[in-house]
Amino acid sequence: MTTRREFVKKSIMAGVATGFSVKSYGKIIGANDRVRVACVGFSDRFKASHIPPFKALHKEMNFEMVALSDIWNRRREEGKAFIDKQLGTDIKVFNNNDELYASKMVDAVFMSTADFQHAMHTIEAVKAGCDIYAEKPLSETMADNRAVLKAVKASNKIVQIGSQRRSGGNYHAAADFIKSGKFGDIKMVELMWNVNQPGRWRRPALVNELKESDVDWKRYLINRPMVPFDARKYLEYRLFWPYSSGIPGQWMSHQIDTVHWFSGLEYPRSVVANGGIYQWQDGRTNADTLTVVFDYGPADQPQNGFQVQFTSRFSNSAGDTKELYYSNGGMINLDTNEISDKGGLHEWEARSMGLKPNLLTPMKLEGEKVATEANTGGDSLTFNHIKNFMECVRSRKTPNAPIEAGYQHSIATMMSNAAYRTGLKVTFDPKAQEILVGGKPWKPY
Repeated sequence: MTTRREFVKKSIMAGVATGFSVKSYGKIIGANDRVRVACVGFSDRFKASHIPPFKALHKEMNFEMVALSDIWNRRREEGKAFIDKQLGTDIKVFNNNDELYASKMVDAVFMSTADFQHAMHTIEAVKAGCDIYAEKPLSETMADNRAVLKAVKASNKIVQIGSQRRSGGNYHAAADFIKSGKFGDIKMVELMWNVNQPGRWRRPALVNELKESDVDWKRYLINRPMVPFDARKYLEYRLFWPYSSGIPGQWMSHQIDTVHWFSGLEYPRSVVANGGIYQWQDGRTNADTLTVVFDYGPADQPQNGFQVQFTSRFSNSAGDTKELYYSNGGMINLDTNEISDKGGLHEWEARSMGLKPNLLTPMKLEGEKVATEANTGGDSLTFNHIKNFMECVRSRKTPNAPIEAGYQHSIATMMSNAAYRTGLKVTFDPKAQEILVGGKPWKPY
């Protein structure tokens, strides 16, 4: 079993192999250049995925965690104790983001709040003059999506979306191979994300302990309809719409982002979906089983394009996660990091139609194999993604997953949610930047 110390060492060495050296920062950064960082929303994601890379890198890169903002008193207390212990600090705690940004004491933030809050919290950060590492999904409504894109583009702030595949060496190798033309045209993509975890996204013990007086419920809802306090919607928000789309926003957003990246396309031409709550009859309103089918391609070339199929189930984990790209000459398997001629056009099949065979040359994708199981987060991919964010805060270069990546994956996840909830074929209007159901803008709630 790999210890955390061994993991950090391996991750840093992987960074060195790609041309990065934390020691180099000591030569160019002075004491007055320290980047002051805050945690916005103390969460399991922050503890498991944000802190380990930050802890390994912050001293040499001259970053300092100075503050925490959370609207739940328990999280404020736990967060301060955890961060102070991990980093040897004495951070300042704030009841909410207004107080945090009014203090003028932070330059950058790590944000991992509820799904539906990501866009608004990103807007708050950049308007306060802060760079931000923003967890995905970026947005769950097009109104939020348009607003956050506008705010970020109007700022000069660094925004890294938490789509960590964009910092994986194997994914970069696949992207380069496809864009080189050697793969041929993408004709089909199969995506899969399966788990069998009754406790996934559920926090029953905490739900029983949370009281309305412990949190700022009105501030939590932000721009969602005002409803009575519900501890489950606060702690298990991923199970409930309109606080999360569940499967599309949490999982599909990672995989569909690679489709946009590899193909250069910004959104699907159309989406259909089907699914339901087949296993966990626990009051949730988001599906526990979902199949989404996308049509991608140039809007003015209906004869050209490809299909993407995404499936996810919570009742059986067989198959785990998969990302398979197909062309006429073979396939790319991002689970095994292999390019192969599997399924390609063989000579005996081509000859009968007067065609030439079309077979890819089998090879391994360059770059470290990245874990693709459902519990991603504590791997070198996330480490490299956070490292890239911190580097870009210094250099002011565009990060690996910029705001446009988040905007685009959000369109796809929202189209999926709209298709599932209406049972209708969904399209996108690029001029109005609206999701259309039956030719009319989708009303999400």
